[in-house]
Amino acid sequence: MSEILLPILILGGAAVLCAVLLTVAAVFLSVKENEKFAPVRDCLPGANCGACGYSGCDSYASALAEGKEQKTNLCVPGGDVAAKSIADVLGVSAEDVVEKVAYVACSGTCSGDETRKFIYDGPKNCKAANMYYQGDRFCSYACLGYGDCAAVCPRGAISVKNGIAHVEPSLCIGCGICERECPNHIIKVVPDTVRVTVNCSNHDMGALVRKTCIKGCIGCGKCVKTCPEGAISLDNNLAKIDYDKCVGCGKCHEACPVGAIHTGNFRCAAHEE
Repeated sequence: MSEILLPILILGGAAVLCAVLLTVAAVFLSVKENEKFAPVRDCLPGANCGACGYSGCDSYASALAEGKEQKTNLCVPGGDVAAKSIADVLGVSAEDVVEKVAYVACSGTCSGDETRKFIYDGPKNCKAANMYYQGDRFCSYACLGYGDCAAVCPRGAISVKNGIAHVEPSLCIGCGICERECPNHIIKVVPDTVRVTVNCSNHDMGALVRKTCIKGCIGCGKCVKTCPEGAISLDNNLAKIDYDKCVGCGKCHEACPVGAIHTGNFRCAAHEE
C-alpha cells in the first residue's frame, strides 16, 4: 500500500508547491496593465494595418495609454471617429485625421490572351507570377490581376474586373495593406481630398508603352505644360503629381492624349461609421 501512496504524496506535494510558486510569481512578478489601455484599444478598429506607424492596434493603444505617443489622430482606418473617442478617453483635444483611400495606378484593360506574353501555369497569386519576368503581362508594370490585394483587404473594397484590380472608394478605409501587398507597387494610397490621379505605372519610353497598352502614359509632357500650378512633372517618363500644389482643376486630364490621367471624387463614407 505504501508503495502506491508514497508516489502519490510526492506528486501531490510537488503539485502544491508548483501552484504556490506560480501564485507568488503572478502576484509579485506580473506587469500591471495601464487602466487606460483597454478603453483606448476599444476605440481602434482592429485592422492592425500599421498605418499609424506601430506594429498594430495594441501597440498604438499601449503607447497612447502610457503617454509615449501624443498624437491621437494616427489611425487612418478609424478616421475622426476613432480620434475623437481616443481624445475623450485621454482627456485631450481631438485632432483631425487625414482620411486616405487607395487607387490602382493601372488603367489597361488587360483581358484576353493578347495581353499575355506567355502562359503562366504557376500558383494563382501575384507574388508568384511576378517572379517570372515580372509577370505574364506584356506590360511589366501592369496589374497582374491574380487578386493578392483583394485577398488581404479587410473591408472587401477590392475586386478584380477584366484582369485589373479595382478599388471601391466607399468601402476603402485607407489602411494601406493592399499597397504593401502588391508586388508591382501599382496601388497607391492618397488623401481622399485628391481629385486627380495618374492611372499608369509604366516608366518605359512612349513608343514601347504604346505597344503594350493604349492607355499608358507616354511621357509626352502635355500635362506638365498645361498645369497652371506647376504640380506635374515627368519622373522617368511617367507623369507625377505633386499633391501639395495640385488644386484638382482637371486641365491635365483634358490635355492627356491617351487618357492616363483621371479625375474623380474619392470622398467616401467608410470612415464615418
